[in-house]
Amino acid sequence: MADENADPRTLHEKQPEKQRGPVVLRGERSIEPTTTDQRLLDSRGPADWVHTDPWRVLRIQAEFVEGFGMLAELPRAATVFGSARTRVDSPEYELGRELGARLAGAGFAVITGGGPGAMEAANRGASEAGGLSVGLGIELPFEQGLNPWVDLGINFRYFFARKTMFVKYSQAFVCLPGGFGTLDELFEALVLVQTKKVTKFPVVLLGSDYWGGLYDWIARTVLVDGKISEKDLDLLHVTDDIDDAVDVVNEAYHAWEETH
Repeated sequence: MADENADPRTLHEKQPEKQRGPVVLRGERSIEPTTTDQRLLDSRGPADWVHTDPWRVLRIQAEFVEGFGMLAELPRAATVFGSARTRVDSPEYELGRELGARLAGAGFAVITGGGPGAMEAANRGASEAGGLSVGLGIELPFEQGLNPWVDLGINFRYFFARKTMFVKYSQAFVCLPGGFGTLDELFEALVLVQTKKVTKFPVVLLGSDYWGGLYDWIARTVLVDGKISEKDLDLLHVTDDIDDAVDVVNEAYHAWEETH
């Protein structure tokens, strides 16, 4: 018969005890044939879990953490979009190269999607001018990593994580002639400014021969039909002059700086 006057701590001290990380196990619960890290390292187990939504959430979280960590100390920056299909020997490539150099000369880091074509041109111009050249790549079946002119780069699995980085860490978008990807980023930026999710954020379309038809359609159809307002149309700035484009970016940055 147990002694009623016995110290209960003495009874507990006689039980086998084991620690599993921060958890204390006593009595029968302390008997485990393997350790946690042994189970981790000893067996690969099924691989289906890497394709489940809970694991995807962790991968998405990791992309945001990596992006924020890499770009948090980035100086003022402008993002340049344009077609991956722009040829190296084309006038558009030279336009992008000159734009990258001028932005770097004005003190801006140049961010692109990190791919070839117009993106490479802007990265190259910035790098050659001694500026910071940033590439935010995306996993695609037909792309082959970051272009060689990227000084600071990261590859994303998810478009939405990558898009967040473009908007969060740049003060302007400059669009060279491009396709669906460029149009996607262009209109997403316009929606974010229109809905005031971001402020003091200019969108410059460089190349009136290429962009003029789109601008005219927006003005003559979308605006006339009442789908946008006059001030929404003012969110777009079409120009052929690189100096004008850089001035727009500079002025918007100083306006943003005054409110922050």
